[in-house]
Amino acid sequence: MARNKLNKAVKPLRGAQASPVEGDEAGRFYYKGNRQKQLRAFVYTVKLGTLTRAAEALFLSQPTVSLQLQALERELGVRLLERSRRRINLTDAGEALYELSRPLVEGWENLDRDFQAKVKGLESGRLTIAAGSSTIQYLLPELVRRYRERFPAVQLQLANVTGKDGLALLRADDADFAVGSMLDVPNDIAWAPVYHYDPMLITPLDHPLASKARVRVEDLSPYGLILPPQRLSTYRLVDLVFQQRQVPYRVAIEVGGWEVIKEYVAMGMGISIVTGICITEADRSRLAVRNMREYFPQRSYGVVMRKGKYLSGEARAFIDLIRPGLLTHRDYDESGHSER
Repeated sequence: MARNKLNKAVKPLRGAQASPVEGDEAGRFYYKGNRQKQLRAFVYTVKLGTLTRAAEALFLSQPTVSLQLQALERELGVRLLERSRRRINLTDAGEALYELSRPLVEGWENLDRDFQAKVKGLESGRLTIAAGSSTIQYLLPELVRRYRERFPAVQLQLANVTGKDGLALLRADDADFAVGSMLDVPNDIAWAPVYHYDPMLITPLDHPLASKARVRVEDLSPYGLILPPQRLSTYRLVDLVFQQRQVPYRVAIEVGGWEVIKEYVAMGMGISIVTGICITEADRSRLAVRNMREYFPQRSYGVVMRKGKYLSGEARAFIDLIRPGLLTHRDYDESGHSER
């Protein structure tokens, strides 16, 4: 009898902070206590795909992460995740919450670093930019020079990737943002074009097309083209124009790199359609260069980022060099999040 009275006396009040080992009811209130932890568990689980990986990244046990997710679903009154043996999948409600909570969680985790950057200036930190070879070679050098002059202590990494590989880096948060050209923009990606370049026909100086008053797409048909690999957007654009105009063409050489293509053209191995970004004054002394904007579309280069991405101070400073005020452009709100 005395023991029963004692147990009743020390039983915690309903709603009080209780130990998670005292049963389901106590565990429910324990995990209800911190929404930040719940959202952090949710974001990591979605981002990494499994409870096990999320638990490892958060230095928690798998049951702890599971309880936090259950508490979050119970409090919000919706199912957020569809659990399977191999992977976690989001419900429609989960998609909505993930879009809202991911920048919050990233903001919390970067708060100390960003605070120091605000107080002390960008004296340290790291910035990773994904870009293709042509962007790194022709567009970024002057921007990188100016950035290094202003923020010499920031460790800058230029990840040389193209297409799907660049998008994969953005989605995995292995790159802060990308700079490049896009033809197809996925729903989870925002792109703000800044620079625009005309398509150029390049031939050897003594080529028959070099002295022709007006060059049409049909005039290119007899000559072998030197183009980048088929997986790249330049090849796709050239092919599309020929197909739309029903003009036959042939590729003499398929090779990567504008400098290599220009060299092969100068040697008389073929002709090419290149983007104006790669044409220099020195090129005009050894190549015949003709603007083909009448037939081929312009190429635009700009900032590419994942929607909802929280931008560090280092990233925002570089984007301001690309174009001041871009982060308040209609594509992005003032915190760097896409509005699309």
